[in-house]
Parts: sequence; C-alpha cells; structure tokens
Amino acid sequence: MSNSLQSSRRTFIRNAFITGAALPLIDTDVFGSTKPLPAEKLKVYIFSKHLQFLNYKELADAVAEMGFDGIDLSVRPGGHVEPERVEGDLPKAAEAMKKAGLSPALMTTGVNGADDPTDRKLLATASGLGFKYYRMNWYHYPENKSMPDAIAEFGAKLKNLAAFNKELNIKGYYQNHSGANVGSNIWEIYEMLKDADGEYLGAQYDIRHAIVEGSQSWENGLKLISQRIQTISLKDFKWKNEGESNVQDVPIGDGVINFDHYFKLLKQYNVSVPVSMHIEYPLGGAEHGDTKITMDRKDVFKAMKKDLKKIHDMWEKA
Repeated sequence: MSNSLQSSRRTFIRNAFITGAALPLIDTDVFGSTKPLPAEKLKVYIFSKHLQFLNYKELADAVAEMGFDGIDLSVRPGGHVEPERVEGDLPKAAEAMKKAGLSPALMTTGVNGADDPTDRKLLATASGLGFKYYRMNWYHYPENKSMPDAIAEFGAKLKNLAAFNKELNIKGYYQNHSGANVGSNIWEIYEMLKDADGEYLGAQYDIRHAIVEGSQSWENGLKLISQRIQTISLKDFKWKNEGESNVQDVPIGDGVINFDHYFKLLKQYNVSVPVSMHIEYPLGGAEHGDTKITMDRKDVFKAMKKDLKKIHDMWEKA
C-alpha cells in the first residue's frame, strides 16, 4: 500500500472515530443535519411571595398538592423567612418542605455581596440545609459615579460573591428587571458577570422584563446571556396605553409573550434550568405578597395550577 493511501486510511479512521464519539451528543435526522438534544422536562418552582398568607407547613403541603417541583422561598425582608432570623426559621421551612416530599432548592434573597455578615450567615445556613440556588438583590447606580465605573465596581463585588458561593457550593444569580435599577438591560448584567466564576454566579433570565425593556431586541440579550443563565422566571403581560404603567400583567399564555418561540430558543441554546413561576396578575392580593388575601385560597391554587399546566404543555410543544 502506498504512503498516500496509508495516510488517507489513517485520516478516514481518525475522523470516523471522532464523529462516532460525538454522535451521542447530537441529534441527526435522515438528511444529516443536526439539532439540539430535546431539553428535559422543566422543573417548576412557585415563588413563595404569592403564598405569603400560608405558614411553612401550609405552604409546603399546598405546593406539593398543586404539583410543583418545589418552592422558590422568599428569604428577605418581609418574606417567609426574615434574614435576621435565618438560623432559627430557615430550618423550620426546610423541614416542612421535606415532610411534604419537596427538597429545599431555590431562594429569593436580598443578598448584596460577600462582605455583609447577615448575607454570609444566610448563605451558609441555606447551603447547610441543602439549598442550591438563590436570587440576589438588585444594585442601584450611585449619583457620584459614571455608569461604566459603577458596573466595574459591581462586577468586582460579584466576583468576590462567586468565590464565596464556591466555598459553600451554592449558585447565585442576578435577575434582569425592567426599570432604572442596574440590570434592566441584559448587557449590564453581562458586563458585571464577565469576571465572576460562571459555575457559581450567573443570571436569572426574566422574559417578561426582557420584552418590556427590549420589545424588539430581547433575542439579542437572550443569546448573549444564554450560557450564564442559572434559572429563569416566568410570567406574562399585555401592552396597554393608559394608566401609570404601559403594561398589564396577565396569566401565563394570555399575553404578548410568544412562549413557543421563547422555549424553542431556550432549547436551541441548551438552556434547561429550574423555573421560578411568578403570579403578577390580580389574585386577591397574592400577587403582591399580602399576608391576608381577599379571595378563597382554593381559587388562588386553581389559578396557579392552571399556569403550571400551561407552562408544561408549551414546553413540551416547543
């Protein structure tokens, strides 16, 4: 056999081996084109802000009965667990979850950084109880600094926070939120996160707020931040022309968000992360986190279960 034929044969075998090794990682149709692997079934957690009228046992039992995978527990001022009482109360909440068959996993907090003793105690306690993810607080632009300088300063804080998260083996994330806070624009979050350990600090992507801030450019932001997404939050809205706000919150699937397209993009970018489901539309005060609501709690649960089913149906369809 000639040297050229031997070389060609070796090249063919090497390429065939490499291609074969990669086959389990991709989905190939009969025409040879590839597409992302189907994403796993979404794990959906309900934001406990909307069940603030329930104690720990009632909360855990109701969430389990409704069919959610767990609770995104509010551990912040005015939440189910006050930060100053975290060592005494968070274990009680976690125990109630476990008795209902739920695992402690997600929290929404007011954590600002790794330099605050209360924040450090909160995260250490939560990690010890098995919590894996937490949403942090939003930053505000100071008047005495330029925006680029402020973002650089916040980025340094997030880098330190990521290092602390790594010590505790817990993942944090910064949510994009419409308005004047830092992070209403995805590019701000991207800049702040770029030097932080992406395994332990990322973004919570909120499609509702992303579209409110960038109705025609939100897809650019999603693509930019896709590999830093730790969790997503889901809610829906409609545009309106009157009143103080130009948006009206509505049940999942009843608004302007094209969830079919959005979920397809998430699958395309291989983003399959925990979901925090929010209720922002009128629901007897539950939408605001009221501790006393003006409608039957059974109707609140019914609305939540309806939104949950829509989410699962649309994800499977996309």
